[in-house]
Amino acid sequence: MALPGARARGWAAAARAAQRRRRVEGAGGSPSPEPAGRRAALYVHWPYCEKRCSYCNFNKYIPRGVEEAAMQKCLVTEAQTLLRLSGVQRVESVFFGGGTPSLASPHTVAAVLEAVAQTAHLPADSEVTLEANPTSTPGSRLAEFGAAGVNRLSIGLQSLDNTELRLLGRTHSACDALRTLAEARRLFPGRVSVDLMLGLPAQQVGPWLGQLQELLHHCDDHLSLYQLSLERGTALFAQVQQGVLPAPDPELAAEMYQRGRAVLREAGFRQYEVSNFARNGALSTHNWTYWQCGQYLGIGPGAHGRFMPQGAGSHTREARIQTLEPDNWMKEVMMFGHGTRKRVPLGRLELLEEVLALGLRTDVGITHQHWQQFEPQLTLCDVFGANKEVQELLEQGLLQLDHRGLRCSWEGLAVLDSLLLTLLPQLQEAWQQRTPSPVPGG
Repeated sequence: MALPGARARGWAAAARAAQRRRRVEGAGGSPSPEPAGRRAALYVHWPYCEKRCSYCNFNKYIPRGVEEAAMQKCLVTEAQTLLRLSGVQRVESVFFGGGTPSLASPHTVAAVLEAVAQTAHLPADSEVTLEANPTSTPGSRLAEFGAAGVNRLSIGLQSLDNTELRLLGRTHSACDALRTLAEARRLFPGRVSVDLMLGLPAQQVGPWLGQLQELLHHCDDHLSLYQLSLERGTALFAQVQQGVLPAPDPELAAEMYQRGRAVLREAGFRQYEVSNFARNGALSTHNWTYWQCGQYLGIGPGAHGRFMPQGAGSHTREARIQTLEPDNWMKEVMMFGHGTRKRVPLGRLELLEEVLALGLRTDVGITHQHWQQFEPQLTLCDVFGANKEVQELLEQGLLQLDHRGLRCSWEGLAVLDSLLLTLLPQLQEAWQQRTPSPVPGG
């Protein structure tokens, strides 16, 4: 496949060489020399799908035809604009999500990566992930995405039961999924993630565990377990509301999750986040940026971002949402260089709440050093050390607060939402009682 320019071809070749070195040398690497405010991850939203799955309420569209040249031009423009606006000098990872980005042309992927590499530093070993559906990515197309610079795939497998796949509105069969997975592993060894859903209507623990065991014979080194969430406005929600399908049983879903994570631990997977499991160091560095409250830029219709627009002279982190509808988004990008529809400045307490809620989703939790990057005066021990309810959680073995920081135990990760009902109000109370910092911005 021809890439947009010599620079893109050079970047893609360097990326593949760097990836080979990483496989030889193992996981890890030297820390980035850029300060945190100058680094970011980049999320690219491709809003189009072949059909809408019965459970999905994401920002996606089923078009009669896609003007891909116009979409490509706008993605490139918005990436360049937001990189300059943010002052970001180094992009740590790129994630093409959707929608179904594997329906996009590899040429579009290459064009976006080239634009990023021209505007900021995109290291040759940066993680570049593409979400793919089994029916939209035959082996030849996967190879073209690899030539464009993609070095990691996330495959929406969801189930190995054809009846469940039809219930979910998926266009692939279990055989399609396993065939695509095998080809992906051949092309991207050690860099293929798969999704498996649990808690579907009428789903039972035993058969679901059988699917997971079967998947372990075929999967690579990264696997995500997601519980079905019935979202208003979806076909599946309507079917349950009308009594056509039974409501998912939350107790059965909890049992699937608990037994599933135990199976994966026995198989050598580290549960490094509530829903994500990896072995051989195959963690998603892009998603890790989210959970560590790092900066990320969102480009494309409906994309979300969190960054400080230093290029515009601001020193306040913002939550940003791009315009949802693709045609309107493209018009705004052509007029203004970006399609940002909503900007919300984040206060210091709001940011600390995100640090707490997202950081505790990981097995590392929140180290003292990490917390001090966001709040250098009010320590974790100041906030949580003397609280009676938190002490009870520590004594129950659900939380750990020690010289390393604050984190959930293996048992605590499974009930994080209930723990946050105690921790977030305690953070808010401690914040109100603090002595204000004399230093502007903390």
